[in-house]
Amino acid sequence: MSFTRQLSEMSASELNDAIDDTNFPQAHILSRGRNNSVCSTSSTSGTSSLADRQQNQTEEATAIAGTPVEEVAPAPALVPVAGNQRPRLILKTNGSSPDSDGHEKCTFHHDLELDHKPPTREALLPDMARSYRLLLGGLGENPDRQGLIKTPERAAKAMLYFTKGYDQSLEDVLNGAVFDEDHDEMVVVKDIEMFSMCEHHLVPFYGKVSIGYLPCNKILGLSKLARIVEIFSRRLQVQERLTKQIAVAVTQAVQPAGVAVVVEGVHMCMVMRGVQKINSKTVTSTMLGVFRDDPKTREEFLNLVNSK
Repeated sequence: MSFTRQLSEMSASELNDAIDDTNFPQAHILSRGRNNSVCSTSSTSGTSSLADRQQNQTEEATAIAGTPVEEVAPAPALVPVAGNQRPRLILKTNGSSPDSDGHEKCTFHHDLELDHKPPTREALLPDMARSYRLLLGGLGENPDRQGLIKTPERAAKAMLYFTKGYDQSLEDVLNGAVFDEDHDEMVVVKDIEMFSMCEHHLVPFYGKVSIGYLPCNKILGLSKLARIVEIFSRRLQVQERLTKQIAVAVTQAVQPAGVAVVVEGVHMCMVMRGVQKINSKTVTSTMLGVFRDDPKTREEFLNLVNSK
């Protein structure tokens, strides 16, 4: 199973667990600036000192517990940076394969090594159209009247389009558009239009997405950020999960020093039903790496996003 499809199965807590904070450049060690970037090779000593502090904390705790210090395994630490290598965001794998179990129920499983194959989108249309026809009848409508004869098929095609993200993978969308570039300043693409479907009520929510990241010698084609938004928004979603999936996907694509995502959405389930608050907006954010650790970097991103 591809990384993207694994993300689509994760809850918010599981996505949090997938982030390995021990490999993030820490704000109190690596300060971002013109002469001392978060991707600077001069960060080796700071990284090593963090590892030493973590080791000392482990030794102190062990000594208090009365256990000989030499028998304690060292705590997880940042790997020292050497040569031209730069600190990057690393995702935990937890030592397990995403295909180890549960894949037998995947509707859109594209792992060609497995014996089950996903149906084509066209093959899903007849069953979906029949379902919509039953729905129309359940509403008291006559599915055979002139205005509704082709509605079940149209609705089925529309729903497949609204959820086309299930058939897309991060690897296919990137299409090799990751480039080596000696650039370590913030990259921000903001106000990316987003349309999605609320998984609770099957009604739309829409809005805009702003993405920022700090490259570590690799940059992503700008249009690919918008395409990453499309992958995860064109599914049955909740905004909170959508925000984190976008951030984790950017991390997987270019292993930057930090990723920030802000999503502002209008939910029709709050506008045309329920509380019917037509002016309400929902804002969610995910901050990874230096955007989480360094308040100044986070503030710079938010100022760029909010500027007109």
